[in-house]
Amino acid sequence: MDVLNLTKITIAWEMFESGIPKAHIASKLGINRETIHIWIKEIIEIGLLEYLDQYTKAKKGERSKRKIDGLLKSRIYRLREEYRDCCGQKIREFLFDEYGITLSTTTIYKILGEKYQLRTKWKKNTKRGPVPKAGKPREVIQMDTVDFGELYAFTAIDIYSKEADVLLRPSLEATDGQIFLHTTMNRRYNKHTDLIQTDGGSEFKAEFKKDVTTYCNRHRYARPYKKNEQSYIESFNRSLRKECLGWSKYKQNQIKDLE
Repeated sequence: MDVLNLTKITIAWEMFESGIPKAHIASKLGINRETIHIWIKEIIEIGLLEYLDQYTKAKKGERSKRKIDGLLKSRIYRLREEYRDCCGQKIREFLFDEYGITLSTTTIYKILGEKYQLRTKWKKNTKRGPVPKAGKPREVIQMDTVDFGELYAFTAIDIYSKEADVLLRPSLEATDGQIFLHTTMNRRYNKHTDLIQTDGGSEFKAEFKKDVTTYCNRHRYARPYKKNEQSYIESFNRSLRKECLGWSKYKQNQIKDLE
């Protein structure tokens, strides 16, 4: 198994040097994209042969526990405060996107618990009812966001008609969610739908939550870590990356060029 992985690491590096995107490399080799990112990052820093040697040695012995340094903790605290008490899952995504760091959500919450008084936002046994289904247009609209560095794509899709909409914003605040809500519902969805479903991100709280019932009969938060509840918008977000904006990071001054 280790020999097979060494071969895959070598092939991944050769494909990367040939200019093939990491996402395509991951697909071809059947490897998680985050793993490919880690391999390439390490090889760039220390070289292919040195990385293969370190990888082999690491597999021979028991892996030492990861030490969480002060810099990593400070980055987690900064993300928590900068994005208005965002959840551990979003912090995990930001850590990987901004620093190439892979950290479990459980570990992130342990670190946050050292500084903040955390409280459970989701009650395990709270009944939310069945996942909403639609039998006609404008019955259920799912909304979400996609991180593009200094820009964020607010996305929406009518799960029956598959009519989608995107608005790029320079930040991930509830005011941006509010602007997106007003914009997309007026220009794309005839100002009303039976139900709007979002995740529990901070961009869908505060100002967004205050105005959402203007455009729908009910606002539902999808259960955390239940990707199937947001399957339509998740699928659209993947298409947005693959077919339009890719996995690049953009600056705020590029927003007009991308719209």
